[in-house]
Amino acid sequence: MASFDNLLYDLDAATGILTLTVNRPAKLNALNAATVGELHAAAAQALADPAVRAVLLTGSGEKAFVAGADIAELAALTSAQAAGAAARGQAAFALFESSPKPTLAAVNGFALGGGCELAMACHLRVASDNARFGMPEVSLGLLPGYGGTQRLPRLVGRGKALELLLTADQVKADEALRLGLVNHVVPQAELLGFCRQLLGKMLRQGPVALGLVVECVNAGYAPGQDGYAAEAAAFGRAFQTDDFREGTQAFVEKRPAVFKGK
Repeated sequence: MASFDNLLYDLDAATGILTLTVNRPAKLNALNAATVGELHAAAAQALADPAVRAVLLTGSGEKAFVAGADIAELAALTSAQAAGAAARGQAAFALFESSPKPTLAAVNGFALGGGCELAMACHLRVASDNARFGMPEVSLGLLPGYGGTQRLPRLVGRGKALELLLTADQVKADEALRLGLVNHVVPQAELLGFCRQLLGKMLRQGPVALGLVVECVNAGYAPGQDGYAAEAAAFGRAFQTDDFREGTQAFVEKRPAVFKGK
């Protein structure tokens, strides 16, 4: 198992929920290259570990989820280095988006730039009532590089996404909820407990089915893919699983299903 300098990796063996915490509080959890690399490694490790059933991603402290990228580090990059850094960030974040295990961002403060992009890569987002979201890259003469121009329009619509991207405006948690950028807003003291309850509700469902749902939703947004065809094929694959047989048998017998993820 890999060790991390900028992340806390805490697996609850009883629930299978991995709490992954970006831990650079002195920098408001800003993403430098090392942290992006660790996020990639941690996500890959979680996907490969059968004991991990879901990932809860958050930031340390009470001010920031991830306040953005490490600007001092970015400023020193050449054009070619910057393109490579963006590709590496996109690859890391894609692991959270494509994960067959539920991924949930517990946004406990500022989620700006790369932080907003990281939250958007997760399947769901729950914000504390003090959270703020924004894509301020244009104020630096830049643009998002970790998928923000693609994911934000899918979540809030093209027009509103362009407004946020082109003005660098920030939105508070209640506005993020109204826009559909987050799923829920809760008091900060209740954030992690609420998120664990929400993940627990998902984990009572069929694990194979959860992964197939994510696969099909993502297929609907992928260039060149037919989401309906992907859904039909996945529906057929589900019928081959032990989980399907257990779920239907439990329904007939009027008892809770005991899924094994097979």
